[in-house]
Amino acid sequence: MIRAIRIALQTDLRVLAMRPSETMSMRILIVDDHPIVASGCRALLAGNQDVAILEASDAESGEEAFVAERPDICVLDINLPGVSGFELARRILARDGAARIIMFSMNDDPIFAARAIETGAKGYVSKSGDPSDLVEAIRKVSDGGVFLPSAIAQSIAFAGPGFADNPVAKLTAREMEILRLLGVGKSLSEIAWLVHSSYKTIANTSSIMRQKLGLRSSSELVRFAIESRLV
Repeated sequence: MIRAIRIALQTDLRVLAMRPSETMSMRILIVDDHPIVASGCRALLAGNQDVAILEASDAESGEEAFVAERPDICVLDINLPGVSGFELARRILARDGAARIIMFSMNDDPIFAARAIETGAKGYVSKSGDPSDLVEAIRKVSDGGVFLPSAIAQSIAFAGPGFADNPVAKLTAREMEILRLLGVGKSLSEIAWLVHSSYKTIANTSSIMRQKLGLRSSSELVRFAIESRLV
């Protein structure tokens, strides 16, 4: 898959870079703690001055890179160390509502894609999907459009009652973030610090999630997070 991504990026990102209408380089920020795509892009485009690949490995460094560099496109992994790509997307959009964000994840569950779009992302790409999807997403989002892989888009469009019946679908992106952090063993106080919120707000959110999911304790929330592949 890595080789396929590199071939696709070499072919298509160079096409993007050589558009005659562009007078400035395209800067792509990739935030991933396993930066396979970022390193592949950097190696392939080292001699091309029209596309610059910026890298970060977690939400904190990703936010700092966004503020310092103001990239044209942000590709954010959902499962980052510390807070997730959802939280990073929220922070970036709070700074710049016009930021162009693509969420990049191992999870191809359409619920995650739907929550990414609700958060404000312009695209969602599954790491387990076609490697050319990332290239196509960068192309479309850079042109001001949106992108979802066809399989995920169809799953959302024709989900039917089963989509709403999935317990995870009852949660907002913010609640999914807090649940994920509970799943990796963070306390309510730690979560409040990580997501820049108050302890009371996080405790209330935890209580609301238990009610939504029909769970009785924090330990049941943790088990649900693990079983739902949120961690």
